[in-house]
Amino acid sequence: MDQAIPLDVVRRRNRVRVATTLLLLGSLCAAAWGLNRVLRPSVSAADVVIAEVRRGTIDNTINAAGVVIPVHEEVVASPGASRVAKVHAKPGQQVAAGDLLLELDDHEIRLALEALKEQLAQQDNRIATLTQEQAQKHTQIVSAIELLEIDLQAARATLERSQKLRSSGLVSGENLLTAELNVKRTEIQLRQQRALMDATRRTTASNIAAADLQKAILQKQIAQQEQLLDRTRVRAPFGGMLTWLVEEEGASVAAGQLVARVSELNNYRVEATLSDFHARQLAPGLAVRVEQNGEAMAGTVHTILPEIQNGTIRLLVDLAQPRNGHLRNKMRVDVNVVTERRANVLVVDSGAAFNGRGPQPVFVVDGGVARKRTVALGASDGHVVEVVAGARAGERVIVSDTHAFKDLDTIRISY
Repeated sequence: MDQAIPLDVVRRRNRVRVATTLLLLGSLCAAAWGLNRVLRPSVSAADVVIAEVRRGTIDNTINAAGVVIPVHEEVVASPGASRVAKVHAKPGQQVAAGDLLLELDDHEIRLALEALKEQLAQQDNRIATLTQEQAQKHTQIVSAIELLEIDLQAARATLERSQKLRSSGLVSGENLLTAELNVKRTEIQLRQQRALMDATRRTTASNIAAADLQKAILQKQIAQQEQLLDRTRVRAPFGGMLTWLVEEEGASVAAGQLVARVSELNNYRVEATLSDFHARQLAPGLAVRVEQNGEAMAGTVHTILPEIQNGTIRLLVDLAQPRNGHLRNKMRVDVNVVTERRANVLVVDSGAAFNGRGPQPVFVVDGGVARKRTVALGASDGHVVEVVAGARAGERVIVSDTHAFKDLDTIRISY
């Protein structure tokens, strides 16, 4: 005969069945969760960079390596072959215009200068001698002319007397002829002396002019040597920073060799170097963005240097604020030359997930899942990338490195 099961036993059995069912469901959920974790890996939102696609402006730029250089810089060269006698300054020192930087050995220049001065003194002596000789000859010729003029007067008087006596038959024709010849001879001698005086004057004047010319040449050479002598004391051409100097005393330097360089303080431009592949896209006046330690500085292309070396081209960039206090001489900066500007296009922050232009896979985040999608990318300015197709404004994409997930189609995002 069946007996009724006590109520407490029934309740206990029901509780056991419910507990068993719940345990089984929990195990199934845990297994499903574990399987899902194995089949669909997840990544923490803190470990990736997610950016939103948005409307904006993008600059099509050419990247270049830049070096900060002074706007105004002067070099000082050795005036001749010499050696460094004494150094008075050090590179990196701030100098004022005219400050003595170093001294070069001036022994040979001083010897050459003394020799030129001796030659100049000789020319002065020669001019004085020629002038004195001219005066002596002039005196001699004047005396001779005066004597000849007296002789001419006497000869003419004799001729006149002979002509009167001849008419009376008191003088022979021979004596009259002799008197006439004496007058003519004296006149010729007088003309010769006067011509000699003119010739002597011209000759002496020519010799003195030649001596004066040689003297002027020597004076110019002396002035040049004195300039060379002054340049052996190398001085700062203007106030600024001494960026380079021959520091070793006794070092030999050749004529024209650089011995010092002075740069203007706090007034800079940028020299950029890039591949000559971009040469046709470059032109003076293009906008430039110079970046250093996160700071962006505006500028423009001033000059494109014509020479191409090792497949690279150089250009000079003028900064909108050339006296930026953060700039230093020879500081390396990033240069972006803007060749084109596009407005109201889809853009997204640049990142390691992107590889140049064209179609490429990216992960688009939707809630807690990132799904792989092919997106076409366009221009990039180093900060943002143009999205040509494959994404809409407002969508979010992973822009950090996704190389570890290249074989997956979806990624779970844990927050």
